[in-house]
Amino acid sequence: MRTQMIFGVVVLGLALGAPVNAAQVTPDPATQREFAARVNVCGVCHGNNGVPKSGNIPIIWGQQENYLVKQMHDFRSGERSFEIMEWMTKTLQENEQAPTAANLAGRRWPAKAQNAPAAPAAPRGIAVCQSCHSANYQGAVQAEGMTTPRLAGQNYEYLVEAMRRFADGERTNNADMVQIMKGISATDRDAMAKYLSSL
Repeated sequence: MRTQMIFGVVVLGLALGAPVNAAQVTPDPATQREFAARVNVCGVCHGNNGVPKSGNIPIIWGQQENYLVKQMHDFRSGERSFEIMEWMTKTLQENEQAPTAANLAGRRWPAKAQNAPAAPAAPRGIAVCQSCHSANYQGAVQAEGMTTPRLAGQNYEYLVEAMRRFADGERTNNADMVQIMKGISATDRDAMAKYLSSL
């Protein structure tokens, strides 16, 4: 009888399964309503169709996934400062950051407007961007594992301001970019941003 009871307890335990540790379950905005709602809040600024509400907000649909993860981490930790993004990243659980990045990276980069002007001639100094962001400026995984973002087709206003913030030491979450941008004049940065945004 005792053996049967022990066997019954073991079978019942297996049938019910071990308790699920929430930290081990990968969150999925496709199946979890509350998580999906938090991801969809990104569209308020970044656009529900991938086109941001204004030019000083970056396109994040189709952006490099690991780059998005790093930026969320940096906003959350305070290494990168922008009040709305600091708050927004803190609304996500730690284990929701990577799935959020994967969700956004998996969406299609917005198409260029049909009446967009042709790209200007490549400006002086633009080759320095290719060394990390790839020949077509689509972003790339670097040898040390860091991922650089896509620049091609990014908003001009966002690009020129990001370059200025690196140059002026206001944005420091990438030491290489700080040094590179300090060595490029404001006029050349402007020309680079116009070129990259037109691609």
